[in-house]
Amino acid sequence: MSFDPFDDFATRGYLRNVAGQKDPDIIRRLEHNSFLTGVDEAFDNLARIKRLRYRDVLATHKTLFEAVYPWAGQDRAQTSPDKAVSRGPVFFAHPNDAKTAVDHALRMGHDKAVMAAKVGEVMGYLAYGHPFLDGNGRTIMVVHAELAQRAGFSIDWAATDKAAYLTALTKELEHPGKGTLDAFLKPFIGPALGRERLAGHVTRVSGIDGTREAASTHEVLGSFSDPALRERYRQHAARRGDAEG
Repeated sequence: MSFDPFDDFATRGYLRNVAGQKDPDIIRRLEHNSFLTGVDEAFDNLARIKRLRYRDVLATHKTLFEAVYPWAGQDRAQTSPDKAVSRGPVFFAHPNDAKTAVDHALRMGHDKAVMAAKVGEVMGYLAYGHPFLDGNGRTIMVVHAELAQRAGFSIDWAATDKAAYLTALTKELEHPGKGTLDAFLKPFIGPALGRERLAGHVTRVSGIDGTREAASTHEVLGSFSDPALRERYRQHAARRGDAEG
C-alpha cells in the first residue's frame, strides 16, 4: 500500500492502523470485520437522530472503524489538513470543504421529494466530501441508506454493477447536478425496507468487504502549500461549478 498521508507507513503501517499492519489483505479483513461489528449500532444511532448533521457522519465512521483506526471519526481537516487526496482522476474536496459538501448532501437528503428525485446527486456530494482517509464508501452508504429510508424508499445496491456505478459516480463528481448518477440509480429504487433489514441490505453490496483496487488508486497529490496544486484545485472547483476553491 503506497497511500501514506501520514508519512510513516514504514514505521506505523497503513494509516496508523491499531495492528501496525502493512499487508493489504490483512487490513481489508480488519476493516471488514470492524464494519460488520459496527453496522447495526451505526444504523441504530442514526435512527435516533431527528435531523442528521455532519457530526453524525463523523460518529458513524467512528462506530464502523474505531476498532481499526485510532483516528476514526476524525475528518481530513483534522488528520491531513495540508494534503490533497485523489483517487485516479477524481479530485475530492479540499479538507476544509469536506463539511460543506456533506452538509449540502444532508440538506438535500432531508427533503423527501428532493431525495427521491436526486438520489444520485445526494450520493455524489457525500462522495465528493470524502471526509475520511479510508472507509468513506461504507460510511456514506450507511448514511445514504438512512436518508433513503426516511424518504420512503431503498436502493438495491447489490443489483448494481460496481464498475458501471463507479463510472457514473466519477461523472457525477466531475459535473454534479447533471442527473448522471440519478439516472443510473433510478432502475434500482424500490420500497423502503424494515429497519431490521437495513444492515443486512448494505452488507450484501458488492465490494463492501473493502476489496480494493482501493489503496493502490488513492494518491497523495501533494501539499496545499504548493501554488501549482492550489491552482489545480481552483480549476477543478470551477469545472464543478463550486463556489469554494
